[in-house]
Amino acid sequence: MPAGWRVWLGLLCLLGLAASMPGRADTPQWLVQGRPVPAAFEAVQWLLDADGHGLEPDDYDAARLGRQLQDAVHAPLDAVQSERLERQLQAAVERYLVELHGGRLDPRDIHHGYRAGAVPPIDAAALLRSAQATGRLGDAHEAAVPRLPLYKRLREALSAYRQLAEHPAWHHPLPPLGRVSPGKLEPGQTYQGAALLADRLRALGDLGDVPVDAYRYTGELVEAVRRFQARHGLTVDGIVGRATLAALEVPPQRRVRQIELTMERLRWTPVLQRSRMIVVNLPEFVLRAYEVGPHDAVTLRLKMKVVVGRALDTRTPLIDADLHAIEFSPYWNVPPSIARAELVPRLRRDPGYFERQGFEFVAPDGRIESTLSPERLTAVLAGRLRLRQRPGPMNALGDIKFVLPNADHIFPHHTSATALFDRERRDFSHGCIRVESPVELASFVLNGQPEWTEARIREAMAAGVSTTHRVTQPVAVLIAYGTALVDQGKVHFFPDLYGHDATLDAALRSRSRPRPTP
Repeated sequence: MPAGWRVWLGLLCLLGLAASMPGRADTPQWLVQGRPVPAAFEAVQWLLDADGHGLEPDDYDAARLGRQLQDAVHAPLDAVQSERLERQLQAAVERYLVELHGGRLDPRDIHHGYRAGAVPPIDAAALLRSAQATGRLGDAHEAAVPRLPLYKRLREALSAYRQLAEHPAWHHPLPPLGRVSPGKLEPGQTYQGAALLADRLRALGDLGDVPVDAYRYTGELVEAVRRFQARHGLTVDGIVGRATLAALEVPPQRRVRQIELTMERLRWTPVLQRSRMIVVNLPEFVLRAYEVGPHDAVTLRLKMKVVVGRALDTRTPLIDADLHAIEFSPYWNVPPSIARAELVPRLRRDPGYFERQGFEFVAPDGRIESTLSPERLTAVLAGRLRLRQRPGPMNALGDIKFVLPNADHIFPHHTSATALFDRERRDFSHGCIRVESPVELASFVLNGQPEWTEARIREAMAAGVSTTHRVTQPVAVLIAYGTALVDQGKVHFFPDLYGHDATLDAALRSRSRPRPTP
């Protein structure tokens, strides 16, 4: 708390106003006899510090409310003025607590088909009444702060990157690349920007306090670039190409905004509902599996690469659902949209593809037709038949599917196209999540069912006969979107794959703020 505010609290104590406040049944009381009580200053301090949570103090009229409280210490307000200030302060604090807890926007307003549920709302007025009654106003604030470990770590990262906002290392752009190799800087080459590059990497924590050559790109400077690349979803090769240079040129202020937007998304995020959960972060192309213990202690059990929906036309939606079954050696029921747009045209050009890939037709009554004909393709387009791919090595779902009920028919599964996991950018699917390590994920999902050993899982995957097994303890699955995170103490940033950050940023900036009251 700033020294000036401590002075005001001291004055209030001398005036006898720091004692317990007379209770009112409907709302907390912020002023007594026209003068503010200490809790009022504590609450306004929350509003003034809202930017520490990635929120905007101006949204809550924090500065004006603080000035009016200070003025009221010396010149007590009359009954009308006191009631008006109390009402304004109460409304601002309630709004702050609600938005701190659940976000400033309804995600369904900016994401078409948002399926990730919602955080249970809080009763800010009730929290404040209860906290004031016990003399522990901070309890109301603590109850509103998101409980996610990542949220706390991002708050720390937000503070660190704000301190870099005016760092001289970003006062001038890095010199162009390509004196030797067009468009890139390779280890061992001369580079007139080596000293400035080193300054940036030191400020970001990727380069320690070690000497580097001011004109050559070599040694520790190369290793620092590798660390930077690893934190920004780039190919870790130590070569400064166009993508790495573009990431190096991003000013800290833009990284601050990325962190703020990710914190806003975390306020929407309904997690920690079950003892085990799977989280897929789309911009990172990574799946993590966690166990949630007592006191919301979260332990990472698995981490693997995934392939997600194409950014251009088949984006993976944001989903929150329970995984309740696993299908081994699954059939692939081709979605009508894929059949119309891709598969039927392909089969007309190349009829042999039907047999090579193990397709068949399925009638509404379950009758199977295994012979390709133009009439049957026409029936698929008309919705009278559907295409299905049999289990086997060519199956698009691989040899295992994790059943996840949702309206978009999105689920994690294995794939025969495993080479895609070696790519840095992995948006290649029609929307489903292709997982790199299906056996390990199945073992995690089937934890608590000891009969499902690794050997039995592999046997079921290789059987070639489709079987479905229910999970006795459903696992929460969250398909999320965060372009900033903290992993093993390091801040990581990822490109805005689907443009969701840009959409959220625009929506937040267009919100109307309260007009200052004279």
